[in-house]
Amino acid sequence: MKNYFPNKSTSTLQKKMLIQPFFVDQRLKSKKIIKGMGNNYSWSQSAIIKGIESDLKKGIKKFLLFIVPKEKQKLPENFSYHYEIIRNLKKEFHKDITLLVDTCLCSITPDGHCGISHKRKIDLNQTHYALGLAANTYLEAGADIIAPSDMMKNTTRYLRKIFQDNNFSNAQIMSYSTKFKSSFYGPFRNAANSSPKGFDRSSYQLPVNHRKKALESSIVNAAQGANYLMVKPGMTSIDLIADIKKETLLPTGAYQVSGEFASLQLLHKNKLGNYQDLLFESLQVFARAKADFIITYGARDIAKYL
Repeated sequence: MKNYFPNKSTSTLQKKMLIQPFFVDQRLKSKKIIKGMGNNYSWSQSAIIKGIESDLKKGIKKFLLFIVPKEKQKLPENFSYHYEIIRNLKKEFHKDITLLVDTCLCSITPDGHCGISHKRKIDLNQTHYALGLAANTYLEAGADIIAPSDMMKNTTRYLRKIFQDNNFSNAQIMSYSTKFKSSFYGPFRNAANSSPKGFDRSSYQLPVNHRKKALESSIVNAAQGANYLMVKPGMTSIDLIADIKKETLLPTGAYQVSGEFASLQLLHKNKLGNYQDLLFESLQVFARAKADFIITYGARDIAKYL
């Protein structure tokens, strides 16, 4: 089995560590800028090819894909648009790219929650079933890594069983294993059309002040079969990376989320700091903290300096 993100010993920021997020939105005919996110866009199905081609020329080869369908589904079961996007990208780029696909329901559910809800509560069985359908669809289409971001109890274990039952026993999982309920997700939610309605996500995302729960969450996901672990938001989780790696021996990375990235853009816009310097410094800190990979909206902007 290929190891895309080995558990490294160096603290040096390297291009191969970087993962560039991409949004593709069925509602669009070309591309649309994401407010506050600099050189990041929501792409149409036809335009995303040129976007990835541009990043490949800059040396970025790993991409985290967020797919935003036009139609909402109360009980999500139709992931044909997702299949088409992934299939077309892998057909176009083959092994030139490593394609991670975010596996969640927030962009497809009417209330923007990461699971299927009834009376302000998550139905775990229905949620797992829909996530399994989605993940299998993505693997059939050619996804390299499934990245479940739902934070529901036992999702990793459920997906492992589903993969074994469907001849995907070697499928790789990058778990959003320590993901906090955060105020730093705003620009992402606009792009992904996923702002929660009716109630917040505190029933399934972690409280930011609870270190023990944060560590336990990653340890549990490791035990359930994750290949890679992630902390999110990166800035508010940076103290956890080394301990998670020590406890699990798994490659562990950080997600510099949309609000963190947008703050760098805002400082630059108001002439309170230089964007490239701010970005480089922030990513160097993740490397210093022993992150094995970094998901950042600035991957394409920093690559030429590495």
